[in-house]
Amino acid sequence: MESRNPEVLSSSAVEPGRREAVLESALETFGRFGYRKTSMEEVARAAHISRPGLYFLFSSKQDLFRAAVAQALEADVSAAESLLADEHLPLRDRLLGAFDRWTGRYIGALARDVSSVVEENPELLGTLTVEYPIRFAGAVTSALATGLPAVQRGDAEAIAQTLGSVSVGIKYQVSSREDFLARLGVAIDLLVR
Repeated sequence: MESRNPEVLSSSAVEPGRREAVLESALETFGRFGYRKTSMEEVARAAHISRPGLYFLFSSKQDLFRAAVAQALEADVSAAESLLADEHLPLRDRLLGAFDRWTGRYIGALARDVSSVVEENPELLGTLTVEYPIRFAGAVTSALATGLPAVQRGDAEAIAQTLGSVSVGIKYQVSSREDFLARLGVAIDLLVR
């Protein structure tokens, strides 16, 4: 007879979407308390799962943190890539939407905390903090190169890097996503005329 207790099921038998929901709760908890002050007990409570159930899914706090950040980065970059590849939309809208997903959704108190936890713990994340920004910048560069036919590939890379830097700078200067989008829109308009 098969057990219904999630602590004794194989990881492939975990109810679909449950792992992702646990990772979202974990990211919010790490953002709220910081990596060092977050316990597996707090994450389990936030995710509405038992502590043994959490350890069944993730063997350590470091594994949980890495998986939570990787899930968020993958979702952000994938959404940005889809937006940037949609040539039915004007280039400005594609860029604004992609940067909103990549940077804009991390505006505000909790979002600011999540970003700082990631920035303060790069050793826990290995190459994730390098790979995903490179992938995002590549997608922006490609959209610029195809969306602005007169722009050389090198110029598209420089514009993509500049927009990336501007988006991060704006992120720390504004208190709302709406302000972020308004200011980034001005930068996009200046750079991609």
